[in-house]
Amino acid sequence: MIKKAEGFYEYFQRKDGSKTKATHYCAGCGHGIIHKLIAEALADFNLQDDTIFVSPVGCGAFCYYYFDCGNVAAPHGRASAVATGLSRALPGKVVISYQGDGDLGAIGFNNAFQAANRGEKFVCFFVNNAIYGMTGGQMAPTTLPGQKTVTSPMGRDVATDGFPLKVCEVFNQLEAPVFIERVSVADTKRIMKAKKAIRKAIKIQQEGRGYAFVEILSPCPTNMKIGAVEAAQFTINAMEATFPLGNFRDRSAEPPLVANKIPQKELSELIVGSSTAEADTSNFTAKEFKFCGFGGQGILSLGLVLANAGNSAGKNVSWFPSYGPEQRGGTASCSVVLANQEIGSPSVDKPDVLVAMNQPSLEKFAPTVKKGGVIIYDEQIPVEFDLPKDVSVYAFPAAKIATSKGVPKAANTALLGSLLALDLIGLPEEVVLAALADSFAKKPALVAKNMEIVETAKAWMKDNILS
Repeated sequence: MIKKAEGFYEYFQRKDGSKTKATHYCAGCGHGIIHKLIAEALADFNLQDDTIFVSPVGCGAFCYYYFDCGNVAAPHGRASAVATGLSRALPGKVVISYQGDGDLGAIGFNNAFQAANRGEKFVCFFVNNAIYGMTGGQMAPTTLPGQKTVTSPMGRDVATDGFPLKVCEVFNQLEAPVFIERVSVADTKRIMKAKKAIRKAIKIQQEGRGYAFVEILSPCPTNMKIGAVEAAQFTINAMEATFPLGNFRDRSAEPPLVANKIPQKELSELIVGSSTAEADTSNFTAKEFKFCGFGGQGILSLGLVLANAGNSAGKNVSWFPSYGPEQRGGTASCSVVLANQEIGSPSVDKPDVLVAMNQPSLEKFAPTVKKGGVIIYDEQIPVEFDLPKDVSVYAFPAAKIATSKGVPKAANTALLGSLLALDLIGLPEEVVLAALADSFAKKPALVAKNMEIVETAKAWMKDNILS
């Protein structure tokens, strides 16, 4: 009797909305077998609701159509990096990175290598079929010496192309990995050994013991241009000679070598929308800010002060910087969102408040401000275009105030004072000032002077704008 594998969706969706019970894989491909082994393990261990599966770019790109668990699609080669972020942000969850030899062995190798070296808490299933499958059968990092492909029609020449990349052997030099094994799905006996290794690696994640890596040799009949039986025999006879099967490391019974490296308090500061303060249940209106100017003007620091203040006040917060390679002089901006509800995206395309410290930024972002929003810019900026008519615009002497207090570089602090005077932040002033003081933790002598600049800025706004 044929039994339906557990752990999959009942039907597999396609881009056009249609549903099927067939995968997109070619006949004789090993991906389907590997999927079945992983899905059954998740179901048997009752982990489907606690698992996030990271799909790669390559033949396995549509894993999210199949696995009935949490799914995230990663950019090319970045599945290990995405898995790192997920495992750190969601401790206690089982995170799976699924990558092919092109995805992991080429563009993504450093991501995978560094994750293994750090001992990140996820399992990486590495499918090695010795060829680029999705793009037509080009030579891959794992292509065998002498093996013919679309881009090595005379066979791989190690003199010019190098030798195949043996990932298990490379990773086995690292200290942190807990489990490393190479298996195959070329025949029934090998599939049963692969099943055991896959379940062991997932169990290690369930127990939170550390990084696990399973390399799986898999046939690719379509791109090898041979039948399914011949492709399986090639995997056994040719690939295993270069990539011998076996367990390279199993420290699953030992105490974890790499402990949880990120304290929860520190982790909370890294997650968009997190806060160490008690959640605010007031009717706070979400606000989106855009701060922009030249690098070196303190634009990013000004945004961070607001973000840290929001975090201290129990808001959901995001701070999203954008800057060029120049440390000084290049354009820089950052987006800040303060909200009670979860923040869907840190990007701010239509700010409620725009603070501009140079002419190019004012010209670029002024047209994007929401109707009824606010623009504040340094009065020294020449305005050579028509500012929006449906927003409030304030020319503010930020640089002049900072210079008058003997700290020309503190124009960003003066702008913070103008925001407080206009009550545009929506947070208690003492919380904002505490965040400003914290920003000078390494230079405490500057705190008093910056507080003075804030008060001077507020007084100017009161005398010239609010009176």
